[in-house]
Amino acid sequence: MGGPTRPSPVSLLALQRKMAPRRERVSTLPRLQLLVLLLLPLMLVPQPIAGHGGKYSREKNEPEMAAKRESGEEFRMEKLNQLWEKAKRLHLSPVRLAELHSDLKIQERDELNWKKLKVEGLDKDGEKEAKLIHNLNVILARYGLDGRKDAQMVHSNALNEDTQDELGDPRLEKLWHKAKTSGKFSSEELDKLWREFLHYKEKIQEYNVLLDTLSRAEEGYENLLSPSDMAHIKSDTLISKHSELKDRLRSINQGLDRLRKVSHQGYGSTTEFEEPRVIDLWDLAQSANFTEKELESFREELKHFEAKIEKHNHYQKQLEISHQKLKHVESIGDPEHISRNKEKYVLLEEKTKELGYKVKKHLQDLSSRVSRARHNEL
Repeated sequence: MGGPTRPSPVSLLALQRKMAPRRERVSTLPRLQLLVLLLLPLMLVPQPIAGHGGKYSREKNEPEMAAKRESGEEFRMEKLNQLWEKAKRLHLSPVRLAELHSDLKIQERDELNWKKLKVEGLDKDGEKEAKLIHNLNVILARYGLDGRKDAQMVHSNALNEDTQDELGDPRLEKLWHKAKTSGKFSSEELDKLWREFLHYKEKIQEYNVLLDTLSRAEEGYENLLSPSDMAHIKSDTLISKHSELKDRLRSINQGLDRLRKVSHQGYGSTTEFEEPRVIDLWDLAQSANFTEKELESFREELKHFEAKIEKHNHYQKQLEISHQKLKHVESIGDPEHISRNKEKYVLLEEKTKELGYKVKKHLQDLSSRVSRARHNEL
């Protein structure tokens, strides 16, 4: 009776499971779960922003807390308020801040919608969550909130002496200088061309974010998966990401070819569309699986979208002018004039934010339609 107690078969089985090699246990996870576990940590927001633990509590970020937003806060999600406050400390231009505000509003809407889906048990493979994190990383890179100095080079959509030589790419600066000194462009056309250069720069930033994310994801797979699992994941998931990367690179190359052509020849009178985002959408739509009637309908919608962009551009210019005027009045120190100009500036700022949100939402909807049509074709 005093001898040691023999372990039961159940206990031995549990012990064997605990002592199983880590690689063997990882490979038994469902592949979709494994993909999410690997991909999401690699795409998380940079640590300095996520470092305030209390700010990222469930109570601060769940959609049911939306009605409890504190007065003076711009956003319902605390992490977006942190980004907004950080951006204001970077002394971005009013136009740039208004653009960021619109981007963060879109991000907030998408994240809150996703949280509702998650509560309902949807997005089990984590695909939508991964896309949200990717989109946030693009915003961080675009506005210099990721800690990289080169992302803060271009500050404004408006053409002025402070921004026109800050493209950060020798090829673009050479093309821009050639166009600017050629005498082939009116001031309005130079303004339009400047927006094309900025759009091209943003496409490169988005490509670099996706490339960096994909590279780190593949490294993670190679470190944790067996060769057979790696082959399966690559065939089922990474190929689609590589395809997206190729599409973006193709768009970048086409954009550079267009910038070269326009910079040398000027704008022709036969251009279908003028705004770079609309031009990109139209190029994609023509190679998508649209019927002739659907393509014509999409063309008409792009015309309305371009008009909306032009209206937004107008308000951006007025906001820039109002900001300069307000600074001038403040330097004089007349309280009555300061109050009057500040009131006008605030109204313009809110209108610019509102239009910016509508433009970005419309762009998102149009891009989704083209993307679905292209995938249906495949």
